[in-house]
Amino acid sequence: MSFITFFNFIRDSTFALRMHILRSLSLFLTVSLLFIFQANAQSPALRIKRQVKLSAQLQEVSGMTFLPDGSLWMLNDSQNPSELYRVNPVSGLVEEIRQLPTANRDWEDLTTDGSGRLFIGDFGNNQNKRRDLRILVFNPASGSLDSILFSYPDQVAFPPANERERNFDMEAFVFFKDSLHLFSKHRFNGDFVCKHYVLPAVPGTCTARLAESRVIPDRVITGAALNNDGTVLALTGYIVGFRWRFIPRTRASTMFFSAFDGSHFLQGDMAVKKLPKLLFARQFESITHAHNNIWLVANEGRKWQKQRLWCLKAPSSPQN
Repeated sequence: MSFITFFNFIRDSTFALRMHILRSLSLFLTVSLLFIFQANAQSPALRIKRQVKLSAQLQEVSGMTFLPDGSLWMLNDSQNPSELYRVNPVSGLVEEIRQLPTANRDWEDLTTDGSGRLFIGDFGNNQNKRRDLRILVFNPASGSLDSILFSYPDQVAFPPANERERNFDMEAFVFFKDSLHLFSKHRFNGDFVCKHYVLPAVPGTCTARLAESRVIPDRVITGAALNNDGTVLALTGYIVGFRWRFIPRTRASTMFFSAFDGSHFLQGDMAVKKLPKLLFARQFESITHAHNNIWLVANEGRKWQKQRLWCLKAPSSPQN
């Protein structure tokens, strides 16, 4: 082999090696970027700010949840259209609206069973008078709509004569395994007992089962969510009252329950996280789990407080 031939061989081999390295590096970068984009798509809280202003269409947001595909869905309280909203958690803008052919009597919370079905809690009952409590079952993929009609086993008067016994208003629920778990909102002049009811997540008519109860001091419950592996339950709540009988007192918090046995959520250890306020407590009525110990909470809009989506980090230690 001549020197020139040997030189050309070395040159060609080096070029081929460089091209192989470049192709391998390009493939590695492509896979890495796809992994990063996929992780971000499934964990939108990683990319959003501490707070995001929500669209004007969500002025009375009272329920939200993530579907398995990473989409965030929200609904509004009573006296609003019967619509579900798919919301961009980064911008707070509405990306899709689904009109449901049924009334929004008093929609209060939203949860999912993990398969893509959404459960709409039409069980708001401020006066404790309702006899038409229901949970709508909606599948955004197929458009199918069904319902669960239910009643409480311990309510015999509509409403109870004693106001302190009016503990049949509901604004919070979650799906766990094959059942729906509802958490009552006691009246402000009650003893702050939160009751936990259970009913099957199957369309039809049934009577809920009273599973447990717990006093949650100075809070009425307005929203609920479970983390992805079902080991932490979060409840939002607030209090409106007076200190020394004349100084207005407001406070909104999230209570995190962990180390519970089975589905006895309220028997677990409780840790409390105060929610953002500006002079007066914002009205937080919805919460959902994002990833790890990061949760999203949303407050309703008022003249002096705009509707917003907030990132919330759960406390690490329980406080009984």
